Amino acid sequence: MEENKIKKLKKIVVWIVQMLLFAIFAWAGFMKIFKPNDLTFPWIKDNVILVLITGIIDLLAATGILFPSLFNSKSRLTVYSAYGIIALMFSAITFHICRGEAKDVGFNIFIIIAALFIVWSKKQL
Repeated sequence: MEENKIKKLKKIVVWIVQMLLFAIFAWAGFMKIFKPNDLTFPWIKDNVILVLITGIIDLLAATGILFPSLFNSKSRLTVYSAYGIIALMFSAITFHICRGEAKDVGFNIFIIIAALFIVWSKKQL
C-alpha cells in the first residue's frame, strides 16, 4: 500500500515538473517570436535570427515535454524532448560563456536538472 502512495506522489511531481517546463518554454517561445523587444536579455538585440530560431525550438520543447504524456500516447517522445531540452541548455550555457555571461547560466542548469528528472522518472514509471 505504501509503495502505491509513493508511486502516485512521484507521478504528481513528474506532472508538476513537466507543466513547469511547458510553461517556461511556451512563454519563452512566444516572447522570442512575437515580442522579442520586450525581453531584457542582452543577446536579444545582437542576434535577431537566433532569437527567432530559439523561439521556435522553445515552442517545440514545450509541446514535446507535455503533450505526448497529456494525451497518453508515445510517452517516449517526452523523454526525447527532455533530451532535446538538455542539449538546448548546454548550447545556451556555451553561448553565454562565450559572450562573457557565465553568471547567467544558473537558470540553464536548473532546467537541465528538471529535464534529467523527467528522463529518469519516465524510465522508472
